[in-house]
Amino acid sequence: MTEFKNLNSDELEDLKNELIKRYDEFKTLGIQLDMTRGKPCPKQLDLSLDMLKCANEKHFLAQDGTDCRNYGGLDGIPEAKDLFSSFLGVTPSEIIVGGNASLNMMNDTFVTAMLHGIDSENPPWIKLPQIKFICPSPGYDRHFSICEHLNIEMIPIGMDEHGPDMDTVEQLVKQDENIKGIWCVPMYSNPTGAVYSDEVIERLAGMETKAKDFRIFCDNAYTVHHLADNPPVQKNFLSACKESGNPERVFIFGSTSKVTFAGAGVGMMAGSEKNMALMKKHLAFQSIGPDKINQLRHVLFFKDMDGINAHMKKHREIIKPKFDAVQGILEKEIGALNIAKWSNPKGGYFISLDTQEGCAKKIAQMASEAGLKLTPAGATYPLKKNPVDCNIRIAPTFPPLEDIELAMELLAICIQLVAIDKIGSSSG
Repeated sequence: MTEFKNLNSDELEDLKNELIKRYDEFKTLGIQLDMTRGKPCPKQLDLSLDMLKCANEKHFLAQDGTDCRNYGGLDGIPEAKDLFSSFLGVTPSEIIVGGNASLNMMNDTFVTAMLHGIDSENPPWIKLPQIKFICPSPGYDRHFSICEHLNIEMIPIGMDEHGPDMDTVEQLVKQDENIKGIWCVPMYSNPTGAVYSDEVIERLAGMETKAKDFRIFCDNAYTVHHLADNPPVQKNFLSACKESGNPERVFIFGSTSKVTFAGAGVGMMAGSEKNMALMKKHLAFQSIGPDKINQLRHVLFFKDMDGINAHMKKHREIIKPKFDAVQGILEKEIGALNIAKWSNPKGGYFISLDTQEGCAKKIAQMASEAGLKLTPAGATYPLKKNPVDCNIRIAPTFPPLEDIELAMELLAICIQLVAIDKIGSSSG
């Protein structure tokens, strides 16, 4: 396999014709593959079917006698707080266990900060001329959508395998009081799979910020989603903030949406007791209590963290071959061509692919025309604008393995064709 730059014009033309032939063959297959979102596949969802039998006519009381069929329990039933505080590495007094989605809790926390302030010492964000948020990129599109919806200015920051560019982050937050926070996915970041180093977490927890009400929004969505043996052990964000003298700095979010049922999991948020008291105060105006039956069935199903970890090993058995297939086919098809690079995550739900600059949208369009739907190029950046048009998020979990193999072969063909056209346009 020879890099394109080492081929003469005739060799490039021959290769292009061969690739076009393969591409046209894909188009005749009439395939319809959707890899736009990181969804559990049916086999993963089947792993939790027995959970539906746990809470029934004989099991509907919480351990403190609460009737889970009725109102109440604003911050979750005691056994759910016990289980999921271990899940997020906090104490039961530092967690709120809610409904089915942590994204709701993230949005509610932003709205609370906008309308009422994030604490009692600082004004509501909406009263300030402009609110800014740091957005490590590529990142999770729904995080950025919350900021966009609330008219919060987003500041993209580069990422590497250890987390965000901390030199830039520290410089910005030290100078600008309108920067009120940062989004973080510290374990298997979406979409790169980066695992924040302890140093990065400690710097985020202890850095000097001009805004007194600066907050870290830590989405720990993939904390138990390991793909390898001996997964990384990461410093807890809340512990780091306490050690740095900033106990209120972080809000931690998580859910079982990709552990049990994506539409009927359990969402949770954690932070200092002071932060949780603030959120419970505002939560009381919108809810008389979450779905306690669902919380109870999760506890009865898992029992403890050992149960969750054993369950996640079954998930790994289903999805790891799909991640391996992505790696293997991309390496076989384009590994030595120096026209793209991609992450090899040890957990999480995504693989991040970087093409040559100015190529991602064209590649995604070509793939779509042949039947492969990908996350829109640029979606992993604030306002869906990747300034160099190079990033594509690959979501391997939902399609069957054989479809993953087809999809990656097609994607590799598209990457090569666009790269050849780029060479032609630059030489012309």
